[in-house]
Amino acid sequence: MKTRFNIIAIGAVAALLAGCQSANYRPLPRVAQQPQGIDGQWVDPNGIVSSFQSGRFETRTTDTNSLLAEGSYQYISNQMVEIELTSLLRKTTSRVNCALAGQSQLNCTSSTGAQFTLVRRI
Repeated sequence: MKTRFNIIAIGAVAALLAGCQSANYRPLPRVAQQPQGIDGQWVDPNGIVSSFQSGRFETRTTDTNSLLAEGSYQYISNQMVEIELTSLLRKTTSRVNCALAGQSQLNCTSSTGAQFTLVRRI
């Protein structure tokens, strides 16, 4: 009697496992991850592309990909970034402060008071 019960129990477990394996499995769709901080590419109204990556900063033309400026950046707070850059055309160094206004906009002010906006490039 005990053997018959064990056989039935094993059969039931095997059937249960087989049912689990044959069920329709559909993976969940991937959710696009929101960018963190300012790493990535940003564009100004003139189409100039600025790249931020691990503390390094570069600005390039869109037509020839020529390097216009380079430098570094550091976070002053969660929403504020300070950029120190060297213009390769003018051979000058300047500082720019940018406030992260949402995930896709940087509002920037140069050390001379000039203001401009960068929009995240997707």
